Amino acid sequence: MSIEATQGHPSGRPGWTELAVGIIVLALVGFGVGSQIQRLGLDPMAHGLVLAGWSGLACLAGFGAAWMVWRRPLATFGVLATTRRWLFLGVGAGVLTFVAKGLVVMAFTAVTGIGDSPQGVYADGGSGGWLSLVTATFLIGIFVPLGEELLFRGLVTTVLLRYGARIGVGGGALLFALLHGISIVFPVAVLQGLVAGELYRRSGSLWPGVIVHVICNLPTVPVLVLTSGA
Repeated sequence: MSIEATQGHPSGRPGWTELAVGIIVLALVGFGVGSQIQRLGLDPMAHGLVLAGWSGLACLAGFGAAWMVWRRPLATFGVLATTRRWLFLGVGAGVLTFVAKGLVVMAFTAVTGIGDSPQGVYADGGSGGWLSLVTATFLIGIFVPLGEELLFRGLVTTVLLRYGARIGVGGGALLFALLHGISIVFPVAVLQGLVAGELYRRSGSLWPGVIVHVICNLPTVPVLVLTSGA
């Protein structure tokens, strides 16, 4: 069942007021407060761990603030159970997306010449032994995907879907990618956003897209630690 069918009349959907509140709070927490973290004088590992979870925390704050506007049922944001079929489709789509993102990055770098990644700091967060590695992996691999899917698919895509699938799924993916900045993460975020958004649109549930996001993010910190020699 598609999201359009699960939400009924358009007046029952989250609207532009909620979207504006969510994005404003995201900006204040994520970029405003987040930009001050470096002033705390944390050691590299602690600094990396804080940053590893900060985008997830900022997204949860944005989603929570948006929800507080009208306190709609969470099901209107896609927070509802789905079938095993959609969960398995999420796993399959996640594996394919994980494989495809390497090709997307190579193509993006070849066309733009951009090869920088802002994620190197996460290697510091996972470099303090197995406990810090597990903690950083949990934050980037599970906590951040949950927060980002709630905000960008549950809120942003839901609002934009009233204008059609292309604007809903594409617009949500583009905003998601732009807020990651222009780096090699950008094309990956577009790809993940499109896949997660389409799964959400078709299933009416966030969980298949969360699975895609988790599969793509979970190896990030271990790979960064291994390749950095941290």
